[in-house]
Amino acid sequence: MPSTPRLGVAAAVGAATLALSSLAGVSPAGAQGPFPAPDEVVTSANVTHLANIPATAPLAGAGSTGTDLAFTGDYAIAGNYLGFTIYDISEPARPAITSQVLCPGSQNDVSVSGDLLFLSTDSRRSDASCSSTAQNDGTKAYWEGMKIFDISDKRNPRYIKAIETACGSHTHTLVPARRGGDVYLYVSSYGPAESLGNCKPPHDIISIIKVPVANPGAAALVATPNLFPDGGNPGVPGSIRNGMVSPTSGCHDITVYPSKNLAAGACMGDGVLMDISDREKPRVIHRVQDDAHFAFWHSATFNNAGTKVVFTDELGGGGAATCNPDIGPTRGANGIYDITGRADQRRLEFRSFYKIDRHQTDEENCVAHNGSLLPVPGRDIMVQAWYMGGVQIIDFTDSTAPREIGFFERGPAANDAESGGVWSAYYYNGHIYASDLGKGFDVLRVDDPATDPAKSHRSEELNVQTQGTY
Repeated sequence: MPSTPRLGVAAAVGAATLALSSLAGVSPAGAQGPFPAPDEVVTSANVTHLANIPATAPLAGAGSTGTDLAFTGDYAIAGNYLGFTIYDISEPARPAITSQVLCPGSQNDVSVSGDLLFLSTDSRRSDASCSSTAQNDGTKAYWEGMKIFDISDKRNPRYIKAIETACGSHTHTLVPARRGGDVYLYVSSYGPAESLGNCKPPHDIISIIKVPVANPGAAALVATPNLFPDGGNPGVPGSIRNGMVSPTSGCHDITVYPSKNLAAGACMGDGVLMDISDREKPRVIHRVQDDAHFAFWHSATFNNAGTKVVFTDELGGGGAATCNPDIGPTRGANGIYDITGRADQRRLEFRSFYKIDRHQTDEENCVAHNGSLLPVPGRDIMVQAWYMGGVQIIDFTDSTAPREIGFFERGPAANDAESGGVWSAYYYNGHIYASDLGKGFDVLRVDDPATDPAKSHRSEELNVQTQGTY
């Protein structure tokens, strides 16, 4: 385990070079025919592309992949397979890099609580340090799990602690303790194999880490609840086109609604509703499967009232072209569910599918991915990433008839090294921030009567998988 030395931080302080949309040549929808030209930015009339910061050394080049986002005060924190970047977003149209930490290990999913940053490692590494090397032979000693950093000095993050978890940490979800003083991390991981020393089947668990906020060095694994005592969905073999379904061997992502003591788990072959009244003993209330439409239950978003869940299906693992007539509108899409009943009789009831209707080329990976609510009172509106399908703003107030409000997308990547599209798109304090796998960090603004009420809402912190109320 690492001690607490300061890391070598490559800081790029001050104004970064921005690829402003006014210079990039934003076109209205349809200006270039059925598909945008390579790297061309296309938006709906109510969306403005304000800024872009490309991937920057040392988190650029071979191995660089932009991942998830978290927010604290005037800062956005972006994960990357090579580490993480802290951006100053006090002027949203002119974001700037405050610091970068080189700490390789996919996926480097991020969340933040006060001065603490949590970082997921879901790849076998030689050790828990930020100078580790890949250890692909699972029969030899390796490490994967969670890392904790002190970011009280945004220019010089400090590595505090690492906690190993079974099968690593593909994603994690921050869960505040009910009485304060501690936070929990619900660690999602999957992909067991007999050849892996620390990740053998069956793997029907999540890992729960307890972090004393006042003493994060004492963070420790406290529980590994089994969510699928029956083994979960056995899966359906096949291909994208003939309806494959991933067998359940853990969860991909969990979203919690702490004030309502609820969680929604996207767990490969299963969608799950959980009671988290006891943070260390989450209980499954209801499970749903949809083998006719869902290949891989990927992520979940509650509405503000906690009466709906939007589940995403990452058909093709995020690397396939699924936004086309061949795949159709009900696969690789959102599944919108109402939560009915009370207490332990609550149930997930399917209402509709939603998928972007802008078909993409066969060279563009496109599928439903990470998004967040816009804080619009009385409405259910979210912004969502669709990889190379771009960013979509959706109203699902009527869960049977979701509709588009606006969008942003780029044409196929002109440079294959910058391909991949938008991983996460989240709304924070009046703007949409997007993390692109290859293009870096984008800032968007939406101006529309349906979304304008959100501009008056302010947060001091945002971890999208830890939903608050507005």
